[in-house]
Amino acid sequence: MKNVPFKGIIAYPITPFDKNENVDIHLYKTLLEKLIVNGAHGVAPLGSTGVMPYLTDSEKEAITEATIQQTNGRVPVLVGVSNLTTERTIYHAKFAEKAGATAIMIIPMSYWKLTDDEIVQHYDAVASKVSIPIMAYNNPATGGVDMSPTLLKRLLEIPNVSMIKESTGDVQRMHFLRKELGEDVAFYNGSNPLALAAFAAGATGWCTAAPNLIPQLNVDLYNAIENNDLKVAQEVFYKQLNLLKFIVNKGLPRAIKAGLEIQGQNGGYLRSPLRPMNESEVSELSQILQAI
Repeated sequence: MKNVPFKGIIAYPITPFDKNENVDIHLYKTLLEKLIVNGAHGVAPLGSTGVMPYLTDSEKEAITEATIQQTNGRVPVLVGVSNLTTERTIYHAKFAEKAGATAIMIIPMSYWKLTDDEIVQHYDAVASKVSIPIMAYNNPATGGVDMSPTLLKRLLEIPNVSMIKESTGDVQRMHFLRKELGEDVAFYNGSNPLALAAFAAGATGWCTAAPNLIPQLNVDLYNAIENNDLKVAQEVFYKQLNLLKFIVNKGLPRAIKAGLEIQGQNGGYLRSPLRPMNESEVSELSQILQAI
């Protein structure tokens, strides 16, 4: 298997803002620290949960540096560096590598629909400028591009590309990747409600925002899988399933912020146009958390 520095629960922190919608680095470090001490096997700033597309270049750099400083080598760091253009993606990839990131994650973001060849060239161009591992992230709901298993197989031929995060919600794609590439591929589940099925299909890890709210249940699921204890894995998974569905359906930044506040923690503010969940949604989330 290629260089794969991540295994287990990869936690995605939110990017909190102050009341003036400026990034709150101090609060970010506080929330990040909780993920680390509560057992996350890795952290991944600047993903969907971290509202990466809503940040300026300087804000992305500040989050990257803050993450490296706070983790201080205790867990590996996977930095999201995606951008519409190849030039900006390369810029952020190089910055992340220089800052000390363990690996980077790239989702092909598209206004015009990209061809397979364009996507391969995009990844290859970035890979040629950095030496750290790259995770190819497939999430058509947010990136606007659905990378087929055949395309993902092509991307894995690029030396630096050693990991795939699959977030389409189609577990059969994971089975296909395992069947076609065997142990040479490390794939990660990015669809929260499919965590158990993904691990059963051979996922190396689970990329999720859920540890912001239920870190122990997430780690317990992974440990049960590692111990081949299917009964415990099922019990732990179905205990958290309603929450996993809710945070995806309502939007990760909104749901995590609200969940933190329900639990008595400061989740910061959101950046426009994102708005907090309404009273009914907060009530529903509170009931789910209480049930857990």
